[in-house]
Amino acid sequence: GLHGIGFSNRYNGGYAELMVLNELLGIKVPAGLPPELAALTEPLAVGVHAVAKSRIASGDAAIVLGLGPVGLACIAELRMRGIGPIVGADFSPKRRQLAEALGADVVVDPRDTPAIDAWRRIDGQRPLVIFEAVGVPGMIEQAMRMAPKDARILVVGACMQEDRIHPMLGIGRELSIQFVLGYQPDEFARALRAIAEGEVDLSPWLTGTVDIDGVPQAFHDLGNPEAHAKILVRPGT
Repeated sequence: GLHGIGFSNRYNGGYAELMVLNELLGIKVPAGLPPELAALTEPLAVGVHAVAKSRIASGDAAIVLGLGPVGLACIAELRMRGIGPIVGADFSPKRRQLAEALGADVVVDPRDTPAIDAWRRIDGQRPLVIFEAVGVPGMIEQAMRMAPKDARILVVGACMQEDRIHPMLGIGRELSIQFVLGYQPDEFARALRAIAEGEVDLSPWLTGTVDIDGVPQAFHDLGNPEAHAKILVRPGT
């Protein structure tokens, strides 16, 4: 059968100087677009897909829990669609700063201010979509506990462990929970077009550059959210 090499525990090759691909898998990078910005197409596409799956509409509001790359991509796409208000929540001051740069109306440290309280202060009336972009056990339950009646919860964070929820939380409030993964080819193309046409400025997202030999250290460095958001790998440099 077919197996991926970019995200696989079976085959090596996700980081290499050269890779053989079918040309049908490629999308032409517009002339003049710096390659380091073009490389951010993939993470942005995750947000494009998540927001599309949410069916969020003009007049709705959004809360994004977790402002790592996935949460930031959701905020960027929400802003490009004209959605607001957008509340972002994260422990990291640097990530909150990036979220504001990408279009969040309000950012909070959840240790000080619950995201739902911030939403109630600035709006509190519009239909609400909550994007769970943390991906650790307990976050779905946390999103359910804060959600008002009829809210929608988009689970974008990739939790790799078993988790538990109390179904009556969702039943009593008639919540809708949607799980999402990845993106479609047309969404990937839309993300690239948005970057190329200046709909979104992702340059603050790129916080470092390494060659192939620097990849292990880069993964270690990404553990510090105050230092890095995205590190670009430049093979052959």
